Amino acid sequence: MTEAAAGSAEPGEPAPGPTEWGDGAVGVGPWEVEHPGEPRPSGETWDPELLDAGDRRNVVDRYRYWRREAIVADLDTRRHPFHVAIENFGHDANIGTVVRTANAFLAAEVHIVGRRRWNRRGAMVTDRYQHLRHHDDVTALMEWAATEGLPVVAVDNLPGAEPLEAVSLPRECVLLFGQEGPGVSDDARLRAARTVSIAQFGSTRSINAGVAAGIAMHAWIREHAAY
Repeated sequence: MTEAAAGSAEPGEPAPGPTEWGDGAVGVGPWEVEHPGEPRPSGETWDPELLDAGDRRNVVDRYRYWRREAIVADLDTRRHPFHVAIENFGHDANIGTVVRTANAFLAAEVHIVGRRRWNRRGAMVTDRYQHLRHHDDVTALMEWAATEGLPVVAVDNLPGAEPLEAVSLPRECVLLFGQEGPGVSDDARLRAARTVSIAQFGSTRSINAGVAAGIAMHAWIREHAAY
């Protein structure tokens, strides 16, 4: 990861990522309560309503009292160069989880392939901070990836798939996941640059699509991210 992508903190400020260790408390109260005697911050970064009422959002402490637009802009300076795509031909309930995980690992974008509507409950509002892109079908996704010069890596337990545990993922790529049950569609699998599988040792033939996405994203993080 480049120095710009890795990000840096000003003296006295918490560094961005990779993990925040907290005491379990969610959010903070009004600025005057949390910071008695300290000057109230001002400027485009800060949200006056949150400064007045407190900030109970699911964001790391670095972004407390920040406007949503300011948070997104800051994340944009550090996003990782991998994308995540998930097929949505049957209104998959796992997409929200995929979006939330992509936000946690700071993916460049999440691509919804197929139906435009998806269940946002699992995203836990992280879709407000994560760039999303819709593609009508696999062809549209593949054409976009080709234009951007991004290889598509399908993640599914299929004959001939390479073990994720033994491969090197491209630094710039699209990680493609299928729907719960049928997995990656035949069209997507045939057009992907490669297919990787996740090792399993129990009796089930597959794992939850949202879990699979998290495992694959973290494999990318272990190989390419600065932490």
